[in-house]
Amino acid sequence: MQQTNIKTKNVSTAKSKKVNIFRNSALYVMMLPGLIYLIINNYIPMFGLIIAFKNVNFSKGILASDWIWFKNFEFLFKSADALIITRNTILYNVSFIIINTVVAVAIAILLNEIKNKLLLSLYQSLILLPHLISMVVVSYLVYAMLSTDTGFLNKTVLPALGLKEINWYTETKFWPVILTFVSNWKGFGFLSVIYFSSVVGISDEYYEAASLDGATKWQQVRLITIPLIKPTIIIMTMLAIGRIFYSDFGLFYQVPMNSGALYPVTDVIDTYVFRGLLQLGNIGMSSAAGMYQSVVGFICILLSNYAVRKLSAEDALF
Repeated sequence: MQQTNIKTKNVSTAKSKKVNIFRNSALYVMMLPGLIYLIINNYIPMFGLIIAFKNVNFSKGILASDWIWFKNFEFLFKSADALIITRNTILYNVSFIIINTVVAVAIAILLNEIKNKLLLSLYQSLILLPHLISMVVVSYLVYAMLSTDTGFLNKTVLPALGLKEINWYTETKFWPVILTFVSNWKGFGFLSVIYFSSVVGISDEYYEAASLDGATKWQQVRLITIPLIKPTIIIMTMLAIGRIFYSDFGLFYQVPMNSGALYPVTDVIDTYVFRGLLQLGNIGMSSAAGMYQSVVGFICILLSNYAVRKLSAEDALF
């Protein structure tokens, strides 16, 4: 009797699953284009990971090329500049994560204080605009400011302050600040929109109750807004940590105009590998660098998620 009930229950469960699949068939059809794109764009290219372990000979083909295993990775680890490019990549990304997050959260909170819908739409468009501009265009905007011969700073600002002209593209001491500013100017708008969507989801009742209790604006932000958007901040930060060994190629290659004098402070893993690929034409080395960046990024996500889970389990990604 019990076995009959179990069989009946299993049959009814299977039928209900089929019914649910049939009811949601439109959703599955809508999902297909994105799923197909994900497989073609993200998963099929993973076959190319074998290039990192081969001495690619195009006359033989990728599969028939000789295996050299980890020799391609020596290009990164045994080079004289390995420490410099690793240091630059990590330190720049850490500073970008911290500064961009702080600025984006602050802008999102300020946007939430704007009650005029027309002004709110205008400000949102203005802060998002730099994110939509190509880095090539940004590099020429920076050049228009910093050019030795015609730059706005050298020809207008510095003379007005009684200062000498500066050859910006040979002076390394200025570029950590310049690159950080450009990255923040271009990237904070996108993050601000994401954080703003979280801020507007907070009920006004919390703020009304806090006001009745005599809480100031700063106290409301510190005790209500920040804690309630913390999950969003954690997710965006973890995603950024996952790409901590990647860099915005345009920012570090095009904005400094690939100036050799600036390599000590502008050279990162991506630009170093790109120049190595141009000079040596060895795609195995560039593939090894890409795999190295992906593996380290994956490990960073696991470690950061583990740390978040220990501190606040409900905010962890998995």
